Amino acid sequence: MFGIGTGELIVILFIALLLFGANRLPELGKSIGKTLKAFKEGMKEIENDKGTNSKKDK
Repeated sequence: MFGIGTGELIVILFIALLLFGANRLPELGKSIGKTLKAFKEGMKEIENDKGTNSKKDK
């Protein structure tokens, strides 16, 4: 997973816990999930637009 080992992932999660606190982590995770979903949908739209444009060119 992105070249990150288990030990490194645990350290990152521990630092996030210290920075944001246990109460805000679920909120932060939800926000990141929504952002990634919107980004992926935007990328799909771009790919679909490219596909329709290349078909029109032919």
